[in-house]
Amino acid sequence: MERLTPQEENVMLHVWQLNECAIKDVVDRMEEPKQPYTTVASIFKNLENKGYLVKRKFGNVKVFKPLITESAYKRHFLSGVVESYFDNSYKELVSFFAKEQKITTEELSEIIRLIEKNQK
Repeated sequence: MERLTPQEENVMLHVWQLNECAIKDVVDRMEEPKQPYTTVASIFKNLENKGYLVKRKFGNVKVFKPLITESAYKRHFLSGVVESYFDNSYKELVSFFAKEQKITTEELSEIIRLIEKNQK
């Protein structure tokens, strides 16, 4: 799976939320300042070439659907970050965020509850 650029990730976040969409649907959802339609169309073409989107035509409208789920993308690239930067240890990852005060005690407790729930 090829890594996406920040612009491609931004477009994919919209596509994942919509599940099936035209380019205009994504342009309409973008925050100001919006990318020009032609720029977003170019990003869609790149995403199609990278295997992230599939295109169908309905009359004059091209409709796109994701080929890769958001969770599969996150899982793949988070695994790479954990492997490269945290010695392949999710414990080290969580510890890093705790030390940097990016995660609260309540959030850590919730993570523990989720882990315990999933192990049952």
